[in-house]
Amino acid sequence: MKKGPLTIKDIAKDLNISPSTVSRALKDNPDISLETRKLVQDYAKKYKYKPNALALSLRTQHTNIIGVIVPELANHFFSGVLSGMETIAEEKDYHVIVCQSSEDYLKEIRNVQTLIKARVCGVLISQSKMTTKYDHFQELIDNDIPVIFFDRICTGIDSDKVVVDDYSGTFTAVEYMIKTGCKRIAFFSAPLHLEISKNRRNGYLDALRKYHLPVDENLMRIADTKQLGYERAMEILQEPDRPDAFMAMNDYTASGILLATKKLGLKVPEEVSIFGFSNSNISQDTDPMLTTMDQHPKKVGEEAMQLMLEKIENPENISRKNRLIKTSLIARQTTRELPAEGGD
Repeated sequence: MKKGPLTIKDIAKDLNISPSTVSRALKDNPDISLETRKLVQDYAKKYKYKPNALALSLRTQHTNIIGVIVPELANHFFSGVLSGMETIAEEKDYHVIVCQSSEDYLKEIRNVQTLIKARVCGVLISQSKMTTKYDHFQELIDNDIPVIFFDRICTGIDSDKVVVDDYSGTFTAVEYMIKTGCKRIAFFSAPLHLEISKNRRNGYLDALRKYHLPVDENLMRIADTKQLGYERAMEILQEPDRPDAFMAMNDYTASGILLATKKLGLKVPEEVSIFGFSNSNISQDTDPMLTTMDQHPKKVGEEAMQLMLEKIENPENISRKNRLIKTSLIARQTTRELPAEGGD
C-alpha cells in the first residue's frame, strides 16, 4: 500500500475502474451497479478511506460564481444567451465566468478543470460538436457542482436542460416552404450525434411525410458552416434533379448556400428557396435577406440561469426540470410568399 492517506484515485487504480465510478459508488449512486458499489465501499472500509476534509470544504464553499461553457463566443446565438444569463445573475448578485471550447473536445475538458479550480457554484454548458465522451461533465457532478445543459444538451448525463424547440421549428420552416410550392427540399445539418441535429432532422422528415413528399437521402448533407454550406450547395445544385429549396442548420450555412445560388446564376426565391435558423445578424446582411427561425437566445439564457439559481439556492430539491423555448418564423426575401388563404 502507498504511504499517506488513501485517495479516490488510489482506489480507482487498485480496482481498475475510473475515479468517477469510485466517487459515485462511494455516494451509493444508483447509476453504478450494486456489485461495483459494494466492491468499492468494502475496499474503502477495509483500508479506512476518509474523504479529504479540505476538498469537501472547498466544494461546499459558496463563491457566488457561475461558470458557463459555450462552443463559440462570436456566435450570435451564444452571445445572446450570455446576455440573458448575465441579466439574471446580476439581479441576484452572482458573477459569471465564461469559457469557450472552440468546438474542441480537449479544450472543453480544460474548461471544466478551470471551473472546478475556480470553485464555481454551478456550470451551464452547451457542449462542443466534437464531444462524444462525457466523463469531464460527470466530474463536475462528482464534485457536487450543479450542471445545467442548454441548446446542445448531453443525453449521457442526468441533468436539468434548457433547449430550443428544434423539432417544431424545423417542421414549421419546411412546412412553410412546401406550402409555397417547394417539392425537393434539401436539409443541411450539423453532425448527427448531436441531439439538436437529430431533432431538426426529425422535424424535416416529418414535414415531408405529412405532405407525402419523397425522402431523398442525397438531399441530406452535413454542413453547418458558411464554407460547407457553399461547397455542398455547389455540388447538389449542379446535379440533374437539383433541389428547389434548402433547410439550413443556421444562418451562416444559409448564407453559404445563397452564395452558391448566385455563383450558378439561380434566382432566389423563384428557383431556389433558402431557410436559415437563428435570426442572427447575418440574416439581414445578405442580399436578399434570409428567411429564418428566431431561437430567442436571450430567453434561453434567462431560463437556464434561473434554473441554475434555483438549484444552487435549493440544493435539497433534486427533481429534474426541462425548459422548452419556442421558435418564431421570420419571413424575409429568400422564400416565396405563402398563397392567400381562400384564393383561387
